[in-house]
Amino acid sequence: MKKILCSLLALVFSFSAMADVAEERKEIKDMRQEILTRLYQEEPSVKGKIANAVGYATFSNIGINLFLISTGRGSGIVKNNNTGKENYMKMFSGGLGVGLGVKDFSAVFVFHSEEVLNAFIEDGWDFSGQADAAAKSGEKGGEGSATATVVNGVEVFQLTESGLALQATLQGTKYWIDDDLN
Repeated sequence: MKKILCSLLALVFSFSAMADVAEERKEIKDMRQEILTRLYQEEPSVKGKIANAVGYATFSNIGINLFLISTGRGSGIVKNNNTGKENYMKMFSGGLGVGLGVKDFSAVFVFHSEEVLNAFIEDGWDFSGQADAAAKSGEKGGEGSATATVVNGVEVFQLTESGLALQATLQGTKYWIDDDLN
């Protein structure tokens, strides 16, 4: 009887975990669609770039800048346009520069070669320079930013969702496969 009860409890917990994973995947896919819709409205030419690219990634991030140090973390999804395969990923960044503030932002990566896409998924490193000013809450306020990556074959687009920040930094970011969602 004890074995049956333990087995039933394990089964209930595994169904609960599967439902949580499915819900988290759905949230990330919904987030991707929201990011792309906004990006296409702001920069319509990007839609063609993504359609013709080997693949693309969308990430939602929270970034913090405190004087000389910046950090950020988030999650997202990478899609290979040739195979249709999707990889759920996490990210963490750290950098140095001048800045102060907190912002919630999204990033879209467009990959122009299979090698660059695979390196991003397998190795997950990006080194970039960023400069931005943001004072935004929902539809109110404004932001201006510039982001450049040193990785050849990748274009990066950044959208600020909300936050108050003024910063110029050099960032190193690590991306890795989310083992719980893949």
